[in-house]
Amino acid sequence: VHITADKGRCVGAAQCVLAAPAVFDQDEEGLVAPVTVDPAGADWPAVRQAVHLCPSSAIRIDGE
Repeated sequence: VHITADKGRCVGAAQCVLAAPAVFDQDEEGLVAPVTVDPAGADWPAVRQAVHLCPSSAIRIDGE
């Protein structure tokens, strides 16, 4: 199970950073930049929230 973030779809809303700051950041252009693609178990609820909140569906969880 891992995270995929599509910068081509990202609109820079930063909802992922607000929901899961230990897992997501933004690059110099304001686009999604995962800190890790394989977060610790305790971070998964926040990752799922970030996926749900992303207005452009730029983040997905693969292998679930």
